[in-house]
Amino acid sequence: MFRFFESLVNPFGSHSADTPPATLWAYLRSHYGPFRKWMVWMAGTGILVALIETGLIFYTGRIIDLMNQTPAEQFWPAHGVELALAALFILFIRPLAITLNHLFLEQTLAGNMQEQVRWRAHKHLLGQSLSFFQNDFAGRLSNRVMQLGPAVEDSTYMFFEGIWYSVTYVLSAMVILSQVDPRLAVPLGLWLVIYVLYVRFVARRVAVASEKWSDARSLVTGRVVDAYANIESVKLFAQGEGEERYVLSAMKRLRLRFQRFLRLMTELSLGLNLINGLLIAGMLGPAIWLWTRGIVSAGEVAAASALTIRLNGMSGWIMWVTIRLFEHMGVIREGLRSIAVPHELTDVPNAPALVVTKGAITFDDISHHYGKGVGGLDHVSLTIPEGQKVGLVGRSGAGKSSLVNLLLRFRDTEAGRILIDGQDVAGVTQDSLRHAIGMVTQDSSLLHRSVRANILYGRPDATEAQMIAAAERAEAQDFIQTLEDPQGRLGYNAQVGERGVKLSGGQRQRIAIARVMLKDAPILVLDEATSALDSEVEAAIQKTLYGMMQGKTVIAIAHRLSTIAQMDRIIVLDQGRVIEDGSHDDLLGLSGTYAGLWERQSGGFLADE
Repeated sequence: MFRFFESLVNPFGSHSADTPPATLWAYLRSHYGPFRKWMVWMAGTGILVALIETGLIFYTGRIIDLMNQTPAEQFWPAHGVELALAALFILFIRPLAITLNHLFLEQTLAGNMQEQVRWRAHKHLLGQSLSFFQNDFAGRLSNRVMQLGPAVEDSTYMFFEGIWYSVTYVLSAMVILSQVDPRLAVPLGLWLVIYVLYVRFVARRVAVASEKWSDARSLVTGRVVDAYANIESVKLFAQGEGEERYVLSAMKRLRLRFQRFLRLMTELSLGLNLINGLLIAGMLGPAIWLWTRGIVSAGEVAAASALTIRLNGMSGWIMWVTIRLFEHMGVIREGLRSIAVPHELTDVPNAPALVVTKGAITFDDISHHYGKGVGGLDHVSLTIPEGQKVGLVGRSGAGKSSLVNLLLRFRDTEAGRILIDGQDVAGVTQDSLRHAIGMVTQDSSLLHRSVRANILYGRPDATEAQMIAAAERAEAQDFIQTLEDPQGRLGYNAQVGERGVKLSGGQRQRIAIARVMLKDAPILVLDEATSALDSEVEAAIQKTLYGMMQGKTVIAIAHRLSTIAQMDRIIVLDQGRVIEDGSHDDLLGLSGTYAGLWERQSGGFLADE
């Protein structure tokens, strides 16, 4: 039974890939699609339960009247069948209606909505550009994704469980009271108007306070995670106290905003008790007065009294539900600052996959200044024939990394275009472009998973033998076999820690190289690929890398010029322009920038010739 209701909605099903709506109600509606037809059942069963509960209170009044009107010895013979039917209703029909309502609310709604919101938010964020993540805390983004799910789910759940049920309950109570005597419904109606206006007044302030509180909470999370993720730097520079102050300032802000939120709760409690006092006096006084006039019975007074006491208790709960709704609205609005951001880089409609036949690359008069008008690349034109191995050289900030980032389409060019085998990289799918390029960076952080998972990340369908062969070529097989994590997992099953912190820099780099070797892409980009290795291992891997380069188009960025001296061609960049282009020997003969850099390098930076 549970599984049936749980499977009525698939939270991970296909959905629109458009940017999530930036407004609260539009965002909520975007998630209600798969649940819409079941929400009719939630509403219907909620009405049924509310009618049953109000009916029970007034049926209790009827029993009191029957007891007053019927001698004790005649009570059961006269009313036994009616009471037996009422008992059967209470024992079977009422629990069935309540259970059905909860199955829809808990198994269908609560069991799926939370994960649907999180999944869609996470999927949208994964499509964001690299710069999007570079401009925010990873901790804050993850906090917003994780908070958004419960906020949307709990808001929807409490609407049906609290607001919808309560409105039905109060309205049905007013109808029944009107049938007893219309004058009894007037105090309840007046109380309802005052109550709604007060809740609206407080809830608006709560929504603002909640959004600020949620924002402060995300900031604390972001700063804490930032410290943990960079704990090596914190320790290395003895900045423990500095990090304490950095997080403490955010925590003080969080405390202040939470205190403001709690002040509203206290104000709310005072106002609520005053309003409920009006309800009790306004309902019981007229009911007793009508009884003294013989207009209503004692049972009807008892029913009105029970209803008043029940509403007194419910009003606090309704208020709490309403405040929680507005609190969640603040959380959702805060989360939408990150979730409802359009993708900066998108595939053109119906973009084809890149088809690499040769691997020739053309940079056609490209410029990119990061929107500043200066810096970056300025009218760079380069043609790299298929299979050519090119070294990129230049001082820091010359534009080497910018050129590679544009090739990988981590950013779009501001002018010009980049072609691979005649295909504009802006016109093909991003995934197909990056499948065709293997890249080893200077700082190859690994996923917090096993060694096996990290190497297979380059080619998930590879066999065990292919994976081991790649590790051996990357000179990683020997140290991998000695690995053991705190949980006792060995070798390829050992976990490497967040960003690979359990391994040395050289070990991380060798696993990263093995991953790219396994990928075996037709275009290879090396960004200081062996900088973290010791000389002996570097010499062995350089030989392996040169072997891996055969038949591929290669772009290698290096500050250590000896690592690229054997390239077919070396390109020197300066201030975003190509200033020298030729082989190692040709550039030395020019006695220009490259020759000057070569002469200044010494010791371990020079290869023996």
